[in-house]
Amino acid sequence: MSDGNDGDRNVHDGVERINPPHLAPPTGFSHAVRIAAPGTLVFLAGQTALDGTGRIVGDGIVEQFERALGNLLEVAAAAGAAPSDLAKLTVFAVDVADYRRHAKELGRVWKRLVGGDFPAMAVIGATRLWDETALVEIEGIAVVREGRTAPR
Repeated sequence: MSDGNDGDRNVHDGVERINPPHLAPPTGFSHAVRIAAPGTLVFLAGQTALDGTGRIVGDGIVEQFERALGNLLEVAAAAGAAPSDLAKLTVFAVDVADYRRHAKELGRVWKRLVGGDFPAMAVIGATRLWDETALVEIEGIAVVREGRTAPR
């Protein structure tokens, strides 16, 4: 919902996504996320496009982003967090210009795997990631609200 003074505020299940009107409208992220309900913090380690054998899969940024995000969501689920519990993500990309060029495709991957809610988010350029052939790494923080359980 929107009010004239505070900008866009989307509140759902104790999670409030805040986007002040004097800042540029966010695309694919929220400027702030406030968790109004008590819950448990879950810190999600950086995930790349590693498969189960420890090999990076995917030739381009879109394929690697999809695998890295899928890995992050799998870790989150193992900790009891649903995609809607994501409060903060940091994406590290070895080529930010390539990331931006593929923003629409990355957005479609996001909506298919996570839905329409966006956490507070940043994309940071990195010279190189731990896994040398990785193009992207995603880390995050989730908040599992009390009284709600995510499927494991």
